[in-house]
Amino acid sequence: MRMSRIRSASVWGMRFEASDTMSKAGKVLGGLFFLTASTAGAQVRAPAKSVTVSVVISQATATNVSRTAKIQDASNVAVWLTALDRTVRADPVSRSLENPPQLVQRNKTFEPHVLIVPVGTVVEFPNKDPFFHNIFSLYDGRRFDLGLYESGTKRSVRFDRPGVSFLFCNIHAEMSAVVVSVDTPYFGLSDRNGNVTIRNVPDGHYQMSVWYERSSPEHLKELARVVTISDSSRKIGPFEVLENPTFTPTHKNKYGLDYVPPPNPDYDRP
Repeated sequence: MRMSRIRSASVWGMRFEASDTMSKAGKVLGGLFFLTASTAGAQVRAPAKSVTVSVVISQATATNVSRTAKIQDASNVAVWLTALDRTVRADPVSRSLENPPQLVQRNKTFEPHVLIVPVGTVVEFPNKDPFFHNIFSLYDGRRFDLGLYESGTKRSVRFDRPGVSFLFCNIHAEMSAVVVSVDTPYFGLSDRNGNVTIRNVPDGHYQMSVWYERSSPEHLKELARVVTISDSSRKIGPFEVLENPTFTPTHKNKYGLDYVPPPNPDYDRP
């Protein structure tokens, strides 16, 4: 009988110890869960490390080519940063976005006129005009020809290499757009005031590249430079972008020929 009581006490003691151990383990796991959740919340609430770039667009005056005049609309200057440090790990860029960027055809124009995307991005070309379009790019960058497609439909192109693609419509000579595809997640376009915001840029050394449709390739190469990004240095510029005085928007059709002028509706009828 004594041994039976001893075994019973021993067994119940083990049960109490197990229950107490499980309680302590639960408290530890709960504390770890709270710490993890708090850390994740802190990461979500942490402010993004943005870099701001300021550009000024100028053009040569007619009276003196050595003097420049500031242009009020400083939009559509593309700026991107390429990491030079091996320790800087670029954020992954999704190649299959739920809402891919679009170049909309509307009122015989592209909206927007300039689009900058990371390499591998699929861009959609919806036709929202009440007539056909034929979008093509046969120059630098990504070459393609979407052929004729009607109102209410769309085509898409994957920009799988870095470069500048000039886009036109084979039917409407006045239509043009540009897609700048870059091999980095750190890029932006200037607004009318010449301000560019590049988000989530880690500290480090970067090669800064600049592109503007109305500048010369030689001048754009001169603007390239190495910049250092840190908590105390997240502003670049202002720097001047010169407009090429010989720039012209005219171009050939996809066959390398001049566009045929539209028929004159005011001609004499027999």
